[in-house]
Amino acid sequence: MLSPLYDQKSRIKLLVLLLALLIAGATVVYTNVLVQRLSEREQHQIDLYAKTQRYIINTEDTKNLPFLQEQIIEANTTIPVILTDGENIVDTKNLSLPLHLPLQDSLRRVRAVLLEMQQRHPPIVIELPGNTRNYLFYQDSRLLRQLRTYPLAALAVIASLSMMAYIAFSYSRRAEQNRVWVGLAKETAHQLGTPLSSLVGWQSYLRESERFRDEPIVEELGKDIKRLEIITERFSNIGSVPVLKAENFYHTTRNAIAYLESRVSRKVKFSIETELPLDTPACINVPLFDWVVENICKNAVDA
Repeated sequence: MLSPLYDQKSRIKLLVLLLALLIAGATVVYTNVLVQRLSEREQHQIDLYAKTQRYIINTEDTKNLPFLQEQIIEANTTIPVILTDGENIVDTKNLSLPLHLPLQDSLRRVRAVLLEMQQRHPPIVIELPGNTRNYLFYQDSRLLRQLRTYPLAALAVIASLSMMAYIAFSYSRRAEQNRVWVGLAKETAHQLGTPLSSLVGWQSYLRESERFRDEPIVEELGKDIKRLEIITERFSNIGSVPVLKAENFYHTTRNAIAYLESRVSRKVKFSIETELPLDTPACINVPLFDWVVENICKNAVDA
């Protein structure tokens, strides 16, 4: 009954992953389309800007100059441009420079931006009278640059959300498995109660019997019954917060080892060395502490 449930959760995680990949792919494709369209629009705008500059410089008709200046030159409020004569900077527009900057610092920053523009786009040549030229350098607008990096940010967010969803599903599945194991452990402890009660009855019978009361088997049977009671308590405590009580640490450890001494090879010698007083108390849960000591000793013997 558990396997179909886990298979369903696995399918849900796979569905979440596929949905995340689909959203990521759609985001990248759509953003690239927007970037391409905006890039073409800005390229057309900067070409028109350069042609207008060429017309303004070369024309003798000043009738249309106010219109061109207002509708094309001043209308460009997003694309950074730098106009040079090949050596000197003639004009700049839309450069993000701090206000009230000293002249030398401003020139240094403008030249740094110019160098960046030269690496990104070839300049637009503006032919001038007298066989001279101006060069119009430009770079992508801030909006276009942000759109180019948007897919990376979107993918990072989608990946983070997908990872969180995967962790949540995994944690839910692990918690459900833990609940199943806790239920099985408690049911095991409950089922051990019936044969344990029977063993207690047999021990009482043997103690009252004149034939067996002095036999060592009765005492060993009592030790095993006590051990089974401890194991039952361990299983019943799985999934619960352990109850800690002040116990004598040395005597508790000694009792746990004493049970193992008669059940391992006689070649194995147990010893307890401590610098603490023998009556030192410690807040422990005796059944769980015995379990730890037992596992440590068994691992040491097996090694």
